[in-house]
Amino acid sequence: MARRFELLVFDWDGTLLDSAGAIVGAIQAACSDLGLPAPPDERARHVIGLGLRDALRHALPGLSEDRYPEMVERYRHHYLSHDHELQLFDGVEELIAELSAAGFLLAVATGKSRHGLDRALQLSGLGKYFHASRCADECFSKPHPQMLEELLEELAVGPGRALMIGDTTHDLEMANNAGVSCLAVTYGAHPAAALDARRPLALMQGLEELSEWLRTHA
Repeated sequence: MARRFELLVFDWDGTLLDSAGAIVGAIQAACSDLGLPAPPDERARHVIGLGLRDALRHALPGLSEDRYPEMVERYRHHYLSHDHELQLFDGVEELIAELSAAGFLLAVATGKSRHGLDRALQLSGLGKYFHASRCADECFSKPHPQMLEELLEELAVGPGRALMIGDTTHDLEMANNAGVSCLAVTYGAHPAAALDARRPLALMQGLEELSEWLRTHA
């Protein structure tokens, strides 16, 4: 069967790494440090996938601009204190290794900073599999298409030959804005109904289902 996609682009948090709960907890703990009311879980989960400053602006819309640097510092303190304890979702390492061996180009498009992604790739051991990556401190934040557009240009792949895989509406909207097909996983940060409204090719309930879809349709 002819291969439909040449390039598979993965989101990181909530798609490959089971980190949504840790991100929510770090946002809420940072608020506590600054004596601010913490956003509820649902609001904090919604901002996962955005660049950190954009995420905090959405989570805390009433916070004055001059306090964001302090908020960013406290968030990073709480998240990085525990990120070494976070685990890949069961089956991720095997899936990425299989896709690499099958000859796909693999990339990451994430709301993490470059420092944060490099740290995550090292801690997880997955760095050797990815051909390219883009982070929120290098590009416009999702859902702007810049991350995908730059990955397509770097790897010389047309939009019709790329697939974006993510767990948030920000991922899917970015793909739509770039003219790239997308696939949604429902085990991460955003609810299935919100993901389905962004017209992904399919909704994946877990890694086993995602693996089978990629083997069959990618």
